[in-house]
Amino acid sequence: MLIQAQQLEKIVDTSEGKLQILQPINVSINAGETVAIVGASGSGKSTLLSLLAGLDLATAGDVLIENEKLSELDEEQRAKVRADKIGFIFQQFLLVPSLTALENVMLPAELAGHKGAEKEARELLAKVGLADRWHHYPNQLSGGEQQRVAIARAFVGQPKILFADEPTGNLDTHTGEKVEQLLFDLNKDYGTTLIMVTHDNQLAEKCQRVLRMDAGKLTEATQDVA
Repeated sequence: MLIQAQQLEKIVDTSEGKLQILQPINVSINAGETVAIVGASGSGKSTLLSLLAGLDLATAGDVLIENEKLSELDEEQRAKVRADKIGFIFQQFLLVPSLTALENVMLPAELAGHKGAEKEARELLAKVGLADRWHHYPNQLSGGEQQRVAIARAFVGQPKILFADEPTGNLDTHTGEKVEQLLFDLNKDYGTTLIMVTHDNQLAEKCQRVLRMDAGKLTEATQDVA
C-alpha cells in the first residue's frame, strides 16, 4: 500500500468555535492508481489533499506513505519525504516569476540534490512541447504553457506520487483538455500514482477511482460522479 489515511480528522478554531473540516477518513491508495477526489466547494477536498501530501498536519489520525507515519516526522523530515517522493501541480501554476521555464522545472531536482537536473528538465520540457521556450519567463508564457511547465516541474525527479489540485481550473476548455491528456500521458509513462482534486466530472471519470467528499465525509463513487 502506497498511501493510507487512518481515522484522519481536521478541526480548526474559528471565531464561532471549533469547525470540523474532515470527519474520520479511512482510505488506501495503491501504487500506480489514478484517483480523483470530487465534491462541492468547501467539502474538504483540498484539505484532504494537503494532509495526504504532508503539507498540513491532521488534528487526529494518521497518514502513512510507504508505511511511514507522517505524524511521527518533524517538518524537516516531512519536507524530505515530499522532495524524495512527491510532485505537485496547482491551479495557480505557482511558478517562480524570476526564473525561466527551464530553471522552474530544474528547481525541485536541484533542491533535492539530484544530479543531471538540467538534462532531465530539458527532456521534460520537450515532452510537454516547450523545448523551444525553455528560456522564457512565466510572464512570457500563456496560461496553458505555464501549466505545462508546472507539469514538467512536477515530474522532475520521477516522484512516486503526484498530487494535483484543480490542475485545469484556470484554463479554457480546449487548453484544459490538452493539459489533461498531457498529464495522463506523462503519468502513464512514469508509472506515477496520481491523486487529483477536481470539480470537473469528465476529468474525474478518466481516473481509475473516484472519491467523493461531502461535508467532510469521504465515500467511494461507483459509476456516476455527477
